[in-house]
Amino acid sequence: MATATNNGSIATPAVRVLFRVAVYYVVIATVGYFVWRYLPRTQLITSDSLDALFGTATQVVRGKKGAIEQTVDQETLALTVTLAMLAAAAVALPVAWIYTLTRSKRGYQQSVVQLLVILPVVVAGIVVMVKYSVALAFSLGGIAAAVRFRNSLEDSKDAVYVFLVIGIGIAAAVDLPVAFVISLLFNIIIIGLWMTDFGRSAVELEGRVAERRLQRARDLARTGTFVARIDEEVLANMSAEQLEGLSQRVARRAQANSSDNDEPIRTELRLRVRMREAVSTRAIIENRLAESTKRWSVGSVQQNSDGITVVDYLVLPKKSKNPEQLLALVRAAGGDQLVDAEMN
Repeated sequence: MATATNNGSIATPAVRVLFRVAVYYVVIATVGYFVWRYLPRTQLITSDSLDALFGTATQVVRGKKGAIEQTVDQETLALTVTLAMLAAAAVALPVAWIYTLTRSKRGYQQSVVQLLVILPVVVAGIVVMVKYSVALAFSLGGIAAAVRFRNSLEDSKDAVYVFLVIGIGIAAAVDLPVAFVISLLFNIIIIGLWMTDFGRSAVELEGRVAERRLQRARDLARTGTFVARIDEEVLANMSAEQLEGLSQRVARRAQANSSDNDEPIRTELRLRVRMREAVSTRAIIENRLAESTKRWSVGSVQQNSDGITVVDYLVLPKKSKNPEQLLALVRAAGGDQLVDAEMN
């Protein structure tokens, strides 16, 4: 999948992205572990803030009528929200990298990539704020019901990414290691599906079933029904220049397919005639073409400033006439009004 340059660097962009994601996960996991285990608890970074992010907060009091609510001071709450939002952005960033790698160019939107980083940050901040108050949680529910969020997602996989980063934002505010695991395992699965191109074709299109369908299509291609359908659906919408180019390619293909036959495939030739008195001279030449060719048609007609008319014909000589004989007949028919004639 990857190739290396002379200086040993990895050349494939996809491999560079995968390498960066792997290194990034190792770094943030190591930093998170040492922050939790060895970072000194100070007045700014308290144990309550870290406990809230690692799912070990225990500071609770019993309120009236037996309701249990957590109480936390403003400084601790602000610091917890800050850490949760930063952690959510850090964990969601590799998800955005993998999205840009695996998403096809068709329908790719930069706004979706930025959404994958911004949305978990917002969700994490809100969850940290409302998890200490039941009243705020109900208020948030009412606000979310009043506001309608709209976003045009052209691929169902985009909706899965959005749902994932919402879960990352919630987990970053409640239990940060869970957010890390969600992000890591999701990216591993997505990379595996992308590298194996999983589900590209249905099972019914593989193996013997596919061979039978292919053979049936080949048999149909030899019938008049197939030719009529091609003429109706394809050839009817092509221009004259496209049809002429197609006819030449078909002739070459037919000649290649029948190269083993004794009789060669005879194709149309281009006959260019320069003449004076085009009206009368064309009539004589075209009568001779009607007698000596299997079929002929006029390709183009040009009138030069010196009074010379140039006519291009597409001709298919009869089996009894070779191109040299046909050219000689045309020159003889043109007489004095013929300037020159050539065939290729």
